Amino acid sequence: MEGSLNLIGYGIAALGSGVGVALIFFAYFQAVARQPEVSRILQPLLFVGFAAVEALAILGFVLVLVV
Repeated sequence: MEGSLNLIGYGIAALGSGVGVALIFFAYFQAVARQPEVSRILQPLLFVGFAAVEALAILGFVLVLVV
């Protein structure tokens, strides 16, 4: 029963990761729509933020499997 609760907890945490990725891309698209010339500056920041959020999601998944 305990393993099932861990997976349910991770599923709920994965929703937070999905919302975080959505907010990152929303902010990027909104900024580029307002000022298209900054897309070259913001694009690396977009991918760094995306990688950070996904790394935390993968870390959570690993912790679910370990604990």
